[in-house]
Amino acid sequence: MSRTITIDRFLTKSEDWVQVKPDEKYKQITARLWGKGLTLRGEVTGSAIAAARQYCAKPGQFLISRIDARHGAFGIVPAELDGALVSNDFPCFNIDASTVLPHFFEWYSRTPEFIDLCRRASEGSTNRVRMKEAKFLKMTVPLPSLDEQRRIVEKLDRVAALVDDRRNAIEAAERETQALLLKAFQRAIDGAPLRPMPQVAPLVRRPVEIDLDASYPELGVRSFGRGTFHKPDLLGADLSWQKLFLVQQGDLVFSNIKAWEGAFAVAGPDDHGRVGSHRYLTCVPTQGLATADFIWFYLQASEGLGKVQSASPGSADRNRTLGQGALEAITVPTPPIGRQQWFDRLHARAREARTIRASTAQDVEALIPAMLHEIFNGKANAA
Repeated sequence: MSRTITIDRFLTKSEDWVQVKPDEKYKQITARLWGKGLTLRGEVTGSAIAAARQYCAKPGQFLISRIDARHGAFGIVPAELDGALVSNDFPCFNIDASTVLPHFFEWYSRTPEFIDLCRRASEGSTNRVRMKEAKFLKMTVPLPSLDEQRRIVEKLDRVAALVDDRRNAIEAAERETQALLLKAFQRAIDGAPLRPMPQVAPLVRRPVEIDLDASYPELGVRSFGRGTFHKPDLLGADLSWQKLFLVQQGDLVFSNIKAWEGAFAVAGPDDHGRVGSHRYLTCVPTQGLATADFIWFYLQASEGLGKVQSASPGSADRNRTLGQGALEAITVPTPPIGRQQWFDRLHARAREARTIRASTAQDVEALIPAMLHEIFNGKANAA
């Protein structure tokens, strides 16, 4: 049976300050959100640190961000961050291991209940919300016996190791599939001629005449080859200078401001009839000469993406625009259509396998949160 205990019974604020020396190098810490722990932010010389003194973090301490505690920004300091410096917005607390096992508290701190506790201990206006230490330390948490804490830790660690193994296996299978696809693709394009886009997939624009009383379902394209997404409908009455263009299934759709980072996709059945702004370029593969999926794969691979990036000049993010002329100058390999279709079938099977792995990965990642809820919510209810 768990009892409840105030946090100040086992957490004591550290006052281990150090004077910052301008010529010395210091590690700095980033507290990731939603209970994902602490990581190295980087190393800087003391001259780059504004404060004359800072907290010195020690392994096993609990570090928390006053500003983002309500978003789960905290964690146990790992050994590799020993001696890292943090400002007074990141108080460090020593854990009384005779009352609470540090690793047990680390697991508990990853629960939605603890994050909610931090939210309730935070006060302030929208831009100045801070965790109030005094309020935080007087919050109560469920606390089983030390023996029970050890059993819980062993159980969670065992399952976490299995989850890691499964995650690693999924990632390895994904890498192997991608390597096999690339090998098959190289086989498919071996000896194939390069042709410019106007021959293989010419630009096709379908201007939409705006009706003020109509609405238009808008399409977007994600970066890094992650496909299309659907934006909220546009109202004709809200459109003034904007031009819209119709998208049809099978189009190769390019975002001209993000194509350099892989923001182009093949429009699917659910995308048919949607519209894109003038920022979206649509190309239609020449029947019998090329398939949309084959062109897409080439342009997402390193060689093809390099061509897209070269055709998107500029140094800053939104200044890297893919112009129509530059797009039309890109050349792509065009093996016989039967060979392209063979590869497309192989790619489709790989996508199916990827979908299954993604679903499995979601189930695996959900296991630990479900166990945390079962274990710690049960302890709180028992109390």
